[in-house]
Amino acid sequence: MRLAVEAAVTDTGAPGVLGRIQSLGVVDSFSWGTADPGALLAEDLGISPAETLYTHTSGTSPLDLLSDAAGRIGAGQLDAALITGGEAVKALFGGRYGGGPKQPDGTAPTRMLGIDREPQHAAEAAAKLLIPVAFYPLFENAIRAEAGSDTDEHVNWLAELWAGFADVAAGNPHAAMREAPSADEIAKAGPRNRMAAAPYRKLMTANIFVDQAAALVVCSVETARAAGIAPSNWVFVHTTAAANDHWFPSQRPQLHRSPAIAAVGEAVFTHTGVGIGDIAHLDIYSCFPSAVQVAATELGLHRADLTDRSRPPTTTGGLTFAGGPGSNYVTHSVATLADRLRAEPDQYGLATAVGWYLTKHAAVLLSGRPPATPYAHHDRTTEVSRLPRREITTEATGAATIETYTVVYGRSGEPERAIVVCGLPDGSRAVAASESSETIAALLDGDPLGTKVELGPPASPEFRVPG
Repeated sequence: MRLAVEAAVTDTGAPGVLGRIQSLGVVDSFSWGTADPGALLAEDLGISPAETLYTHTSGTSPLDLLSDAAGRIGAGQLDAALITGGEAVKALFGGRYGGGPKQPDGTAPTRMLGIDREPQHAAEAAAKLLIPVAFYPLFENAIRAEAGSDTDEHVNWLAELWAGFADVAAGNPHAAMREAPSADEIAKAGPRNRMAAAPYRKLMTANIFVDQAAALVVCSVETARAAGIAPSNWVFVHTTAAANDHWFPSQRPQLHRSPAIAAVGEAVFTHTGVGIGDIAHLDIYSCFPSAVQVAATELGLHRADLTDRSRPPTTTGGLTFAGGPGSNYVTHSVATLADRLRAEPDQYGLATAVGWYLTKHAAVLLSGRPPATPYAHHDRTTEVSRLPRREITTEATGAATIETYTVVYGRSGEPERAIVVCGLPDGSRAVAASESSETIAALLDGDPLGTKVELGPPASPEFRVPG
């Protein structure tokens, strides 16, 4: 993080701006378990900011910090801020990093940003729906159900989509993987591209095993001028927006849609008067293909737009190929957009962010030109929370209909657990799982979407496919 901050400060062309930093915000770090990393970083940098900020775990954290800084700068409460984050997961698991320096008990940043609560419903947790690689395939198969495509057809489409991301990463000097695999290589499961959770192969999942950091300098125009930052290095934050979908995925009426992303997009476009077709550079949060497709639908993009190499949906190459450094990916995407917009100041750039299981959403619109409407942040969570939601039951038995499903694989490449989200006759939902080899085989043989299963026994997350 120190190296990233130093590079960002050098990039401004005015090293003296470092001494003007009043706020230092750090994104939650998976690989550095300390309470106030900003304080240690400030010491390393030789600065004394008035405050340090830290975030709770979320892919939206960089935009939480950015909207906080931009809002306070716009209100005249702050002159300059640093936003940074870093991960050393690859080094940690490789035994080359011990977890970073620790701080005494009771250490705390000046402020914490974000939400800290359990991300799963009890029914989801009982089915061992505990990690993103198990949740996002459920969204993916719901997308496939809506599209009416078969499994092979859909996998080939995902591979084509992700090959475009790989091509962008090949041109990104900071990407973790620059040898772009073809669509055929992404689609084919094998020892170097094992199944992760149906329909995803490893090359369709976020890659947290990276050593990466990024940093942003955010300041007022007056501070930029006083520090000597040339206007050609300025990029303006036009607006930010955020919203949460219903907190537990199983509550959401349609698992292939996101009212929160729709609300975020509407807020951005209304505030700025800019439409999706006016934006030259996109970075749609890309932890898994389902996240990209759901966001595209809600933002007004079509399938053909996602494979348009003249305006790809990513500027970095995404979390599979550029790298998925925990909660910090969007600091990298915003930094990359800033570079693009310096070169093309009349254009717009849009970055989106996602936290947990398509739960938390945020976006920022940037340009090399000042905004026509002063910056504002829009939080649309309250309006989304009023929308209908599905009831989740943990006591269901008997017949149920599969709305979506996945089979989670172990690192050996063998299937280990089948998970289904089912609709019940009364309109509620149940989440169930099975480690039975017969049940797993039944889900993988053919297309189980819309088929019947038997839930039970009572108070159990088990299910079986009728013989």
